[in-house]
Amino acid sequence: MMNEKQPQLLSKIATGNGHGEDSPYFDGWKAYEDDPFHPTQNPNGVIQMGLAENQLASELVQHWLVNNPGASICTREGVRDFKAIANFQDYHGLPEFRNAVAKFMGRTRGNRVTFDPERIVMSSGATGVHEVTAFCLADPGDAFLVPTPYYAGFDRDLRWRTGVQLVPVICKSSNDFKLTRKALDEAYEKAKEDNIRIKGLLITNPSNPLGTVMNRETLRTVLGFINEKQIHLVSDEIYAGTVFCYPGFTSIVEVVEEDKDIECDRDLIHIVYSLSKDMGFPGFRVGIIYSYNDAVVSCARKMSSFGLVSTQTQYLMATMLSDDEFVKGFLEESAKRLAQRYGVLCRGLEQVGIKCLASNGGLFVWMDLRGLLKKATFEAEMELWRVIIHHVKINISPGSSFHCSEPGWFRVCYANMDDRAVEVSLARMRTFVRQNTETKKKSCSYRKLSLSFSSRRLDDFLVSPHSPFPQSPLVKAST
Repeated sequence: MMNEKQPQLLSKIATGNGHGEDSPYFDGWKAYEDDPFHPTQNPNGVIQMGLAENQLASELVQHWLVNNPGASICTREGVRDFKAIANFQDYHGLPEFRNAVAKFMGRTRGNRVTFDPERIVMSSGATGVHEVTAFCLADPGDAFLVPTPYYAGFDRDLRWRTGVQLVPVICKSSNDFKLTRKALDEAYEKAKEDNIRIKGLLITNPSNPLGTVMNRETLRTVLGFINEKQIHLVSDEIYAGTVFCYPGFTSIVEVVEEDKDIECDRDLIHIVYSLSKDMGFPGFRVGIIYSYNDAVVSCARKMSSFGLVSTQTQYLMATMLSDDEFVKGFLEESAKRLAQRYGVLCRGLEQVGIKCLASNGGLFVWMDLRGLLKKATFEAEMELWRVIIHHVKINISPGSSFHCSEPGWFRVCYANMDDRAVEVSLARMRTFVRQNTETKKKSCSYRKLSLSFSSRRLDDFLVSPHSPFPQSPLVKAST
């Protein structure tokens, strides 16, 4: 009897690879999960520097929670509101939540602009927000322009379930990866030649993975471009509150509201925000769409039913973000600690000649390892990355996973760990670079490294008067 072809039991989404989980970006996470660093229990494990989390000021939040137990409906002080909050399921969200988020968004932009709470739409984190926005603005096969390098997760967030395409706008290191009108025009015209309909432009400001901010001139260029082409602008501003030094952050909202000399169709402007980065709450899954377009607000609000923020979280956030004194102190201290950590990392890398792109925001640096490549190819970049993962035992993310047009750049996250883990990672990197430099002089090939830090040697290093790192006042965070 002939074998009949088995029917396809699952959908193309279920059997396909649209999620991108097998990319180097996620492979690094798996390497960490299989062998996580611990200063005493596993001192030779992999250090996680591929995760953009902000844990540097978490104890400030813990202190606030202790002093404000009524902010949670799961405490003796807050249980009186349990029934009302547990039964609330309006997809508009709690009014006090939307008011608090709108106020907080203004605060992270220096109170130079205000946000209308009626235009606040919530969804499950920035991932959910980006997908909802894509569903609202584009049909399957349509595309968004995205300047490179861009966040690796966009391939999943915007493409996987929506059928939307992403068209790269090539930015180069020769001008510090700044976005130009020339690059926008070239990408747009190339898409037209390929019969791809461009529905919008997606920018990240501050940039992930660069950590840089767009200046007002660039934002004006962006507005001019999208108005001329009559396409949407989605401005991802989830790192707005992480900018720690000059030049400060300028939101697209400021240009829209203040620069009256630029023609601007407000129906084309949409902002993505979340509390994952600025407040360090990725697990709360608080994502926000803010749109000037009434139809987008209406549609996005209906679609948010598939990924609402829990009312328990809304209630807590409404109380916390309405505390002006706490918010002001938290943002100032967070920025101070981010600046300190950025300086420690960059100075530590400079000791062995490793440079990073000058930046002042985000939770990472864009590290230049082009000088360590055997050849100026992405294959050589991946070879170097595998050495760093498996022998240096540090998870950093290769530039190719961010669609960088030039090999040799890597994103290094620095705010998801305590000072001790940063110190160990820098020691490992310096040892690797020095040994690699010596080996290249002799044979131009990588040398297999065996880096070992016993707990005693590590403690000796930390208390050494020659250590360039300050002792951490923070409670140890998970790595």
